[in-house]
Formats: sequence, C-alpha cells, structure tokens
Amino acid sequence: MLISLNWIKDFVEIPDIAPKELGSLFTLATAEVEDVIVKGAALKPILCVEIKSLKPHPDSDKLNLVTFDYGKGQLKEVVCGAPNVRPGLKVPYAPIGTTLPNGMTLEPKKIRGILSDGMLCSETELGLGEGKSGLMELKDDAIPGTPLPDYLKLESDIILDVDNKSLTHRPDLWGYLGLAREFAAAHKKELKNRFTPEWEKKIEANFNKAMAPVRIQVSEDSSCLAYYGLSLDIPKMGETPALIKNRLEAVGLRPINLIVDISNYVMVELGIPNHIFDRSKISGEKVIIRRAGQELKFKTLDEQDRDISSADTMIFDSERPLVLAGLMGGLESGVTPDSTKLFLEVANWDAPEVRKTSVRLGLRTDSSQRYEKTLDSNLCYRTLLRLVELISELCPGTTVSGMPEKFIREDKLSKPLTFVVPHAQIISNLGMEIPKATVKDIFQRLDFKVEENNDSFSVTVPTYRTTKDISCKADLIEEIGRMIGYDNITPVSPLLPVKPIRLSSAKQFHRKVQDFLVQQGKALQIMTYPLTGKELVQKAMWPVTNEHLVLVNALSVEQDRMRPSLIPSAIEMAAQNQKHFDQFSFFEIGRSYLDFEKERSQILIGMYSKEKSRFLELENLVEKLMATLNVSFNFAAINPKFPNPLMLDNWNGVHPHEFLNIQIMGKYAGVINTVHPLVLKNFKMKGYLNVAVIDITDLESKELKDKTKYKPIPKFPSSSCDFTVVMNRDLPAASAITALNSLKQKELKSKSIVDIFMMNDEQKAVSIRTVFEDSEKTLSAETIKDLEQKVVQVLEKAGFPLRS
Repeated sequence: MLISLNWIKDFVEIPDIAPKELGSLFTLATAEVEDVIVKGAALKPILCVEIKSLKPHPDSDKLNLVTFDYGKGQLKEVVCGAPNVRPGLKVPYAPIGTTLPNGMTLEPKKIRGILSDGMLCSETELGLGEGKSGLMELKDDAIPGTPLPDYLKLESDIILDVDNKSLTHRPDLWGYLGLAREFAAAHKKELKNRFTPEWEKKIEANFNKAMAPVRIQVSEDSSCLAYYGLSLDIPKMGETPALIKNRLEAVGLRPINLIVDISNYVMVELGIPNHIFDRSKISGEKVIIRRAGQELKFKTLDEQDRDISSADTMIFDSERPLVLAGLMGGLESGVTPDSTKLFLEVANWDAPEVRKTSVRLGLRTDSSQRYEKTLDSNLCYRTLLRLVELISELCPGTTVSGMPEKFIREDKLSKPLTFVVPHAQIISNLGMEIPKATVKDIFQRLDFKVEENNDSFSVTVPTYRTTKDISCKADLIEEIGRMIGYDNITPVSPLLPVKPIRLSSAKQFHRKVQDFLVQQGKALQIMTYPLTGKELVQKAMWPVTNEHLVLVNALSVEQDRMRPSLIPSAIEMAAQNQKHFDQFSFFEIGRSYLDFEKERSQILIGMYSKEKSRFLELENLVEKLMATLNVSFNFAAINPKFPNPLMLDNWNGVHPHEFLNIQIMGKYAGVINTVHPLVLKNFKMKGYLNVAVIDITDLESKELKDKTKYKPIPKFPSSSCDFTVVMNRDLPAASAITALNSLKQKELKSKSIVDIFMMNDEQKAVSIRTVFEDSEKTLSAETIKDLEQKVVQVLEKAGFPLRS
C-alpha cells in the first residue's frame, strides 16, 4: 500500500523530520514500511523550453540537432531522435547533471561525434506517463525557462510503501483518515477530522423526500451486510482537478474520468469501497442484491469475461447482472464521460465470501482487498455523504433525487466493546512504569473512550476497531506499548526459577535407541516424511496403499497420504545412497499409519552391502539392542496362521529364507527381513538390503529402568566351540538357536550364528558358535566334551545333524 504524506496532511500536521526517519517511526508504531520514495524532487531541475530550429545530424539519418530557447532568449543545442520533434514545440528539458526518476544521471556525451548539452524528455523518462512515444508536448502557455513542476503544478511528495501483510488485521488503516489517526497518535498531533455530525447535517440538507428513482431489494441469503444507494443528477461531467489526479497517481491508481476518479478518491480517503452506476442503464428502476442462482458469464469493467457460480452474490437490475459484489462492476453499467444520471452505491460484504470468489476467479481489486479485511458497516453512510459532497462541489448544479435507500444486517453490525484494564496489568505486561495520565492520553488519541476508575481504566473501543482487531485486554495493552515505542522499553530478562528439564519417557527411550545404534551399530539416523505418495508405495510393491488416509489438500502427489510403513521410504533412501557407498547402515525412529486411530511408533534399522547379505549381523544387532533396552523377546519363524502386521506375508519383498519375526510379550512386534531382489529391481538396486522393523508404541511410554547387573570379570577362562549343522534351505537359520534354548545348562553362556552356506537347492549349512564358562572354576576337558555332546544331541533331535 502506498501512503502519500501530502494527502495525510489534509488530516494531521506531519513533523518536519527526514523521510527515512519518518518511515522508521511508522514501522515501529504501526506497520512495516518497505520503502520511502521522495517524489517530485527529481523534476526540480527540469525546464520548459521551446524548439526554435532543427537540422539533420551530419552522421545519422534518424537524429537531429535541435536548437531551443530555455528562457530569456538563451539558446542551447542537443541531439534528439524523437519522431515528433518540430520547431515551435514546447517540451521538457533536462540539463547536464540531472538525475532522472529512473536513476539515470545525465553527463556530457558525444552522440555520433557531436556533444549533446542535456536531453529533451518524454513522459516516460520523467515518470509522468507510460506508453507514449516521442517528446512530452507541453501546451502553448508554457513559458521557456519555467521549472516543469511549477508549470504542471506538481507537488513534491513523500510516499511510504507499506507491506500489505502488516495491515491485514487493521481494516481501519486501508483509508487515509485511519492512517492519519495513527500519525496523530504517534507524533502527538491533533487529528483534523472534518467528518463530524455537523458536517453530516450539512450534506443531508441536499436531500429531498421525493420518490427515489432507483429502489433497492436485498435477498436475506446474500453476502450483503450493508447497502446504501442514492440517485444524483449532474449537468455534465467536467475535468478531474489536478490535485485529485496527482493524488490518485501517487498511490498507484490511474485517473479515468471525474466521477470514477471521485469514487476511487473517496475509497482511498475513507477506506470504504463504493461503486457509481450510470442510472440510465439500470432497467426497472431498482437494483436487486441476490445470489446469481445459476452459472453465467459476466463481463467486468476490465473487459474480461468472468465465470460466475450460482452461489456468487451479484447486483442485478430487472433484466441483467450489473456488479459482481465486492469485486468489480460490469462493463455495461459503468459511468462514461457522457453520463449525467448517477446512482451511488456504498456497501459492505461478507469478507470470507469476497475472498473465496476473488481467489476462484483470480481477480484481486482495490475493493476486494479492503472487503477481505472485514470492514465496519457503520462507516458506509459517511462514505456516501462524502461522495455527494465531492460530486456536488466538482459538478456545480448537481441535484439529489430522493432520500438514500439503505439496508443494514443488524445481527452482523459491529458493536463497541468495553474492557476494564487495571493499570498494574499494563505495567506488568509491558515491563515499565507508565503514568496513568500517559495511558489515558494514548487511549484518547487513538479514539477510544476512557473512564478512569481508581486503579483501572474502562476503555470503549470504536466499532471500526472491533471488526477484526481489538478483542481483549491484551490488545489494548499492545496499543499502549506500540505508541510508547517498543524501542523505549528496556529489555529485562524474566525472573523465572531455573529447573532442570526432565525428558519424557518416550524421549528417553528414543535417546537410548539412538545412542546404541550410533555407537554400537555404527549406523546413521535418517528422517523421512510421514507423508508419502501412491507411486512410491506401489514401486515398493507394498500391499497397502492407505487410500483411506489420502489428504484432501495435498501439496503434491508425492506426499498425498499417510504412509502405511517406514519400509518404502527406507528402500528409496537406500537406493539413492547405494550409488555412492558399497556398504552402510542406517536407522529411523518414525511413525506409520494403518488407520486414523492407529498411529504407530517404530524403529527401522537397515543394513546394505553390495557384496553379501548382512542378515546375521542385523539379527545380532537387534538382539543386543533389545538387551540394552531391557526388553524380553523371542525370534520366531513365519507362521501363516499368525501374520505379522509390520510385514504382511503377501508383500513381494519377503525373503523366503532370511526372515524372522520378533515377539514381545507374546505378540508380533517386529520383523527382520532381507528385501527380495524383485523389489530392489524396481529401485535399480544391486546388492543386499536387510531391514528390521520394531514397533515401540507400547514400550516408549513406559519409564526406562536400569536393570543392569554388575558382576566381576570372570576369573576362569571360557571355551568356545563351533558346530556346523545341515538344515532344510527353507528353514530360518535361527531355528537352530531356538532348539538350543531348550538346553538348560548353566555353563552355556551364549550361542550365535556365525555363517550360512548354501550347499545345494535343498540344503544349507549353518555354523553356530557356543561359549561355555563356569564362574567358579576352570572347565575340565571332560566337562567341555560332555557339554559339546549335549549340544549335538539337542541339534540332532531337532532335525539338524552335524555336517559330515
């Protein structure tokens, strides 16, 4: 939003300080100023001159040597290539050293060998117009030597470019009267608000009780909150005064004709949009505000055809639509320079509906920007009177036909709010002593009504601040803080007790998992998104795609649903890294989603190798992890009767041999698997990827207890022995370990699988390492031999004979 300080000066005296400092103060007190533009200063050196003669450039067919009078008969010569240059023409001239509005500084320069003493200028080069080719042509009354700003009556101005986002919560600041109130409050100046009850009565004196030429009819289900209509007759439409043109251009609006310019001027001045119809184009002597009721095409003032939905609120006459409510008028009912019968409309519309329609149509206008901020319907009547005042002033002979037609939705009308704010609370919240007189003065300068009761203030907030801004005591205290200046409040550290933060049980559990897997497993932690896409799930051949957990407003198809498992994301990550590393380990602590109520916390551990399967290494790591976490568990083979929810049996990635279920408290809560090559092929992976998934939802909420038992280092040596047994190729190698669990020998301290060798299509050899130890004595050779025999007998009884 552009703020012209010349316009603001109509309402308040601006202190004489540097423009940049003024912008900084406005940023601190009200809204962020992105840029400060000093307008008109660049045009001060520009002079009006008269071309006396021209002759062709000796070294160019398109250039001329132009001689001109720049005052009191003094002549100069420049090189010029403009197509409209001619003797007798009066144009602007920029002498050497002038810095033009586009930033270019003129220096002595030879053009095709001839020195040009400055430059004759176009409107574009002076920032006074667009699209016109050739020199700017001045009227015959321009006197050579007159500064151009004096001739054109251009005022120098300071423009503050304010970030619109910082005004979103302040609908009152979308008009210059509201902005002037902020300047007056911040700089302790008097606000010159001429829109008083006496002023209203003066304008109302022009009304008469005749029948209004245009009546209004508002449908209850429309988005209309307030509507005022009034008919005027003007003798003719004159020229827009330079003051209004200059101010509109200063804030980025293009002058069109007098009536349209007045409409835009009042919108910017008071912050309430309006629309002016050519009354002669309204059929049936009435306007109807209602829903469109059907889909239709509507040509707006910008000559674009808009697709109107049946739910959009529009303004109709008895035959056709005239205005798209809150956004833009129609081309057929707009005011032209020949219009003399006018119908003034000042309305307020439901903010969310205006926003939705604006976004759907891709149509953002000055009106819609203001209506989206939730305007105060109480201000519509004042805006109507201001329109009447300006039109009557600039079109002498204007007559009002009838009284204003009006509609107000009382249940939606903004009401004043009153809050009792203790003085002590203001001091406590802001952290500094503020005298009561200062607090009261600030509230009054912001147009709040204040009554001081002992140590509290009863503050009544005006309706234009209650629509979207002031809603509680904290908002009022904020008003005091920003007017005092947050930079004037000495920062003090809060006096709070220093207490150690105790991690939650879940966080402690996660930390223990992270420490173990990083330090013992030499794994790196990854973090993948809990959102995934159907394409990745299908690429991993995962049997569940979570169609019931697809987001309605997904940002992309790659992240349009909650993931059913951590495994597809892990495979994708491994596929990316296998291009750079031959072997690596990783883990993730994340969540998978099977249903709305079933959000499961899980650990995924992955091991990749280009040369060999690391299934046994992963199995041993999981075993150590569970021991570290003090979680009792068992490994179990695939059982078709009891499927594992963490890895469904019908997933194509299940390996026929290298697969183990993990049972915790009798339930399947984990799985170890070597991903099948069929799945890896979809990701262009070569090598072996082993994954383990452990559900920790029921474990992380329990407080970790350190059950570590300390014992002295064994005084007596242990003895290890390897056994290589033969088993069916389809059986998991862990079956042998399971069989040995039945051997109740206190000397058997540990057993683990150290190697697997595929003998043929039907059998494989599994090497098992056992460790025997007695804490009280050295084991004799006979005892060790006896223990070995018992191990062999248990293995053979389970169907796993020694390899011969």
